[in-house]
Amino acid sequence: MDTDGVLRLDNQLCFALYAGSKEVIRMYKPFLSAYGLTYTQYIVLLVLWEEDHITVSDLGRQLLLDSGTLTPLLKKLEAAGILTRDRSKNDERTVIVSLTETGLDLQKAFLDLPQKMFCQLGLTATDAGRLKELLDALLKNQAFRNE
Repeated sequence: MDTDGVLRLDNQLCFALYAGSKEVIRMYKPFLSAYGLTYTQYIVLLVLWEEDHITVSDLGRQLLLDSGTLTPLLKKLEAAGILTRDRSKNDERTVIVSLTETGLDLQKAFLDLPQKMFCQLGLTATDAGRLKELLDALLKNQAFRNE
């Protein structure tokens, strides 16, 4: 019935994005598991290494994660001594996330991870840059639609 192949799995952009994302995240696993971290916990740390003492809502906004997903991640990272969660003195409803000394020190351990991942992907620098630009544009366009 699908004579043009429109519904073939290998013609779907959504599947290529899904499968590619899944495989890239899988590639991170050996590096992150050595520190007891998941990929999602790692991206939480990436944000905190850029901007420490951030609200949970701002963290969720940057990571495109809802509080139902983010809260358990933060609890595990807090239990591991990597970060703290404290209520704001100005507004009890606001929770501020801050790195501990352990969390700050972890940054040094991951400084070479982007380069290791880049090498494993097997893309040229030009192709990787183009792919990143296209994905950034996709996310930006989608974000504007949801506002």
